Amino acid sequence: MKKYIMSLDQGTTSSRCIIFDESANAVSIAQKEYRQIFPHEGWVEHNPYDILKTQLEVAKKALEESGLSASQISGIGITNQRETTVVWNKETGKPYCNAIVWQCRRTADICAKLKADGLEQMIKERTGLVIDPYFSATKIKWILDNVPGVRKDAEKGLALFGTVDSWLIWNLSGGKCHATDVSNASRTMLFNINTMSWDKELLKIFDIPYKMLPKVVDSSCVICETQKKIFGSSIKICGVAGDQQAALFGHGCFNSGECKNTYGTGCFLLMNTGKNRVNSEFGLISSVAWRIKKETFYALEGSVFVAGAAIQWLRDEMNLISYSAQSEEAALSVNDTGGVYLVPAFTGLGAPYWQPEARGIICGLTRGTNKNHIIRAALESLAYQTNDVLSAMVSDSGIKISTLEADGGATENNFLMQFQADISQINIKLPSCREATALGAALLAGLSCGVYNDLDEIKRILITDKSFSPKIQDETRGKLLRGWKNAIEKCKI
Repeated sequence: MKKYIMSLDQGTTSSRCIIFDESANAVSIAQKEYRQIFPHEGWVEHNPYDILKTQLEVAKKALEESGLSASQISGIGITNQRETTVVWNKETGKPYCNAIVWQCRRTADICAKLKADGLEQMIKERTGLVIDPYFSATKIKWILDNVPGVRKDAEKGLALFGTVDSWLIWNLSGGKCHATDVSNASRTMLFNINTMSWDKELLKIFDIPYKMLPKVVDSSCVICETQKKIFGSSIKICGVAGDQQAALFGHGCFNSGECKNTYGTGCFLLMNTGKNRVNSEFGLISSVAWRIKKETFYALEGSVFVAGAAIQWLRDEMNLISYSAQSEEAALSVNDTGGVYLVPAFTGLGAPYWQPEARGIICGLTRGTNKNHIIRAALESLAYQTNDVLSAMVSDSGIKISTLEADGGATENNFLMQFQADISQINIKLPSCREATALGAALLAGLSCGVYNDLDEIKRILITDKSFSPKIQDETRGKLLRGWKNAIEKCKI
């Protein structure tokens, strides 16, 4: 009999569920968007009940559309938006306030004080992270300090913290299980990735009671079971990973030096660094990739703030294209950009520059420049920014990168994928299943519930759909990269 795995993919703007068979084929998919809440400038929130409600709805819909019963599902894998912070009451199950989303910048002042107190290096050494509102610790502190009654309940052990995976696990298990996996824990800025445990000194610095924290488990293990009433039969929850780590696993990047890039609104690049943590000197973040059978694998991560968003900008603000796919046709209508470079630093520059004050520019304009040159320059900027992060990864790790596994909407653009191969001098591979994040969670679950025996068996079912190899001359590549570096310098403030 065929085996099936349910993957719950809880994202920033929507909840999705995909049911996979044992050959990594998607049997059914359901998705539902939910409300984004912006109470003040720079603040971003979600209603935790919206997250839970939409996730349950799509899970039931996908199960129904698959024609399967819950008893035929071997296990559930969960992948989630990382860092988003939920605090709820242990007895009532009710959240004290809206979830503070990873994008929210309300804790910038807390971060500034931590830096002023000289804590940057210590925090980086223990957590692998830079001090930033992005991560969960300052969000928890803000809730404790600003939402009435939470600190008092937390000290009594009544207030529980969780990233979105924990919130889902708690509710799916009927409040019996308060847990998170190592990959999500490593994004809180409270988890020591050297000792693989919650760091009591950091908890003291942030003034967060230990009692609030979930149990930290392997990314692939049987964690608990769902309540029978949800799906009609109990299903094991047996795989959890933050979205980017799940995508790395879904691409089969199991060995040191293997990399993936998700081309979405931004770009998220991860390199598996194996059992050795690599400390970055070039603006990257060290995180836990996953832990399986108590063996920990680490990753280097670099983020590009604006990738696909630059193409949306061309469409929605500049009206240079009518739909995103038109960008490829426009780019191919000219031989090159005519010396034009576009740096989409609309919200600053991410890794490896970390220049929050930088702003976007278009440079190299001439009388002969037309809209197609600008569109092509925007597409090329995705590849240049990705190449900057890849170069930082090579410098930090000492590992030569030969192949980049790619997923995300922009991978449908053949021009971009070929330019990426050319400018980075590496092979680009696109998987037959482009749902790498959801697939990664499913594979982690399948590994612990008997669908797969080992990583080799998983590797055999992952098929490459399309690949791109470098074709450009070294001299041309060098000239293009020099122009990009010059453009980057111009946009820094």
